[in-house]
Amino acid sequence: MSPKASTAEVLQIGDREVRISSPDKVVFPEPGLTKLDVVRYYLAVAEGALRGAGGRPMVLKRFVKGIDQEAFFQKRAPEKRPDWIETATLHYASGNSAEEVVIRDAAALAWVVNLGCLDLNPHPVRASDLDHPDELRVDLDPMPGVEWAQIIDVAMVAREVLADHGLVGWPKTSGSRGLHINVRIEPRWDYREVRLAAETLAREVENRAPGMASARWWKEERGESVFVDFNQNAKDRTVASAYSIRPLPDARVSTPLDWDEVRGSHPERFTVPTVLERFAERGDPAAGIDDAVGGLEGLLALAEELGPAEKPPKSSDGSGRRASTMPLIEIARAETKAEALEGLERWKARHSGVVALLHPADVLVDGMRGSSSLWYRIRVNLQHVPEPQRPEQEPLEIDYDPWADKEWNRQ
Repeated sequence: MSPKASTAEVLQIGDREVRISSPDKVVFPEPGLTKLDVVRYYLAVAEGALRGAGGRPMVLKRFVKGIDQEAFFQKRAPEKRPDWIETATLHYASGNSAEEVVIRDAAALAWVVNLGCLDLNPHPVRASDLDHPDELRVDLDPMPGVEWAQIIDVAMVAREVLADHGLVGWPKTSGSRGLHINVRIEPRWDYREVRLAAETLAREVENRAPGMASARWWKEERGESVFVDFNQNAKDRTVASAYSIRPLPDARVSTPLDWDEVRGSHPERFTVPTVLERFAERGDPAAGIDDAVGGLEGLLALAEELGPAEKPPKSSDGSGRRASTMPLIEIARAETKAEALEGLERWKARHSGVVALLHPADVLVDGMRGSSSLWYRIRVNLQHVPEPQRPEQEPLEIDYDPWADKEWNRQ
């Protein structure tokens, strides 16, 4: 962001005034978008953005230092907030609770954007019923080496599985490499049941598209497949909702699509300028989502038929942790992705012969959720390296401890 902050600007949005601080601060240097541009974008697409995030408690993912720095995640609503900003208190299995922001109109949308939120991260529940999700989320997450065509093929299988079980899927680009499919459901089932339904969907997609799709939770077991990420339906998870701007240099947007346009809709086509034009011309393709509410009876019945998912073996060290079925070595644990990747490059320089044998999906880069921000872990799967050539585990290139100053968080 530009180091020079300008004076604030007050916007009249309906019958509310919203103060935008540093409106001329450059948020996206590549397209030249300022903070005020970002706010005005959200006001222009407010109908669609509120359809995805409105009325739901949300985690504030704040990019206060710019898109090239890690965001921090703020569950609790700021103490200093307008009296018209609603909140809802969520209770977690850990025993913790958080009073989270709930937006319902364009003014509240502009207010959270002013805090530095680029993408919107709502929970799949309404503030009126915090225990029963009304949205099942299908996150199609491609492993490295997977092309867009394969993602779409898996999406079509997922659509078919949903339809076979009485559900309607509404696709949107994730704003990164993948695709999301949102499904409105009756708020009758708790989080555990919704997650089970999502896992069952993932397993059935894998059964119908073996080798193309995976429901395997452990990343090293997926190969070059599209992971149907069912765990996005867990109680503590949030996903970037419709019309969210993602923190990428081109200001890419998570964009709802019609099914007949999905195959040709590469994510990089949808940026703030193009989505503004698209929304003005045709409105929101997901406008009917709230009228297409289904039930989970079919998927839960299928869960009974399939039985419990296979569990990995336990480690022999007595810790109770799972034992990977793959030959993994760990390379780095770092505070930032850039640092982690630098460590990976140093390791590669020492093991060029091994690197030549690796497949794209053998390098595992994991964004790990810390107390308020992400940290990064890199591992290498040596499955394609002949055993005599496999390097031993070495001291980590970077050994960052995200809990070093937060001992209380381990309890």
